[in-house]
Amino acid sequence: MAGPLSGLTIVELAGIGPGPMCSMMLGDMGADVIRIDRTKAHVMDRFADPKYAIHNRSRRSVAVDLQKKEGVEVVLRLIEKADGITEPFRPGVAERLGVGPDVCLARNPKLVYGRMTGWGQEGPLAKAAGHDINYIALTGALHAIGPKDKPSPPLNLVGDFGGGGMLLAFGMVCGLLEAQKSGKGQVVDAAMVDGTALLLGGLYGMAGAGLWNEKDREANVLDGGAHFYGTYETKDGKFVCVGSIEPQFYDLLLEKTGLKGESLPAQNDRKAWAQLKSRLAGIFRSKTRDEWCAIMEGSDVCFAPVLTMSEASQHPHAKARHAFVDVDGFAQPAPAPRFSRTKEGIKGPAAKRGQHTDEVLGQRGFSAKEIGELKAAGIVGPQ
Repeated sequence: MAGPLSGLTIVELAGIGPGPMCSMMLGDMGADVIRIDRTKAHVMDRFADPKYAIHNRSRRSVAVDLQKKEGVEVVLRLIEKADGITEPFRPGVAERLGVGPDVCLARNPKLVYGRMTGWGQEGPLAKAAGHDINYIALTGALHAIGPKDKPSPPLNLVGDFGGGGMLLAFGMVCGLLEAQKSGKGQVVDAAMVDGTALLLGGLYGMAGAGLWNEKDREANVLDGGAHFYGTYETKDGKFVCVGSIEPQFYDLLLEKTGLKGESLPAQNDRKAWAQLKSRLAGIFRSKTRDEWCAIMEGSDVCFAPVLTMSEASQHPHAKARHAFVDVDGFAQPAPAPRFSRTKEGIKGPAAKRGQHTDEVLGQRGFSAKEIGELKAAGIVGPQ
């Protein structure tokens, strides 16, 4: 495999959430990602079979005890020939362990050092614990999502993965490109509060222009307030969604629901949205999801059935695009984006903790005697 990042080596200090997603993306694109796992079982070993940890795929695992100075030295020797490193700790933890940016950049001045946190490296909340829900709350995203009566967490997609993992992956690639020109490394500070705020940029613009009701949910075009942009239950208890924002798409929605020709309020008359939503709800409940797919799917209504994850991988469009791939008997999302020449691809399922310890250390110049001594002392493992 020769993906667009082939030839680059990234050392990943193991974590959960956005850090692993970043490393999966880099690994899928061809980078040699070496994951530094703990030597002993940990909460991160959440699956009995690691192949189900999709975000841990496409890299090798070396188990190292970072609580011991000899283990820290192993990691420092690995980063001497690496292009980048990512760490998932709260501010100050990497420095306390002895693998902070100053130490690592002294060993390898060309190193791109990626830091993934929720709150960022500075500020009054920097060292506080948190999860996706907290980070998206602070940026305004959580307040805008959910039904009228209360905000609703959109899984952990917005902060952890959209505002976190993808932001760090983008930052690492930017840093790696710049290092190739300057010959100098630097620190990449990726914070989920920053990434989530960037994702909200369009809505911040709408609010600034007076086009978004910040106070209320289900009061705007994109938050479920509009009858032409939302979900509807079908006769069989399933759901479909429509996004008929543009006038010509809305006109087609009216046609396919049998409402065209009736004397209806204007599409953007917000006072009439509740009435029109109730009318459409009754119409969509008159047929099954499959029946509505036969009527609307593929048209300019901007329609789609609301699928479960199991259903999504079996949809004809997903199959035509090979959007899901089978890895070790398990269907999972394929690498993205796609490249015409330097093909992306999954190198393999998530490795067992420490599965490649001997292999990686041997390739990086550790002698068989050194590896044996480190294993005997419990410095590398797994134990």
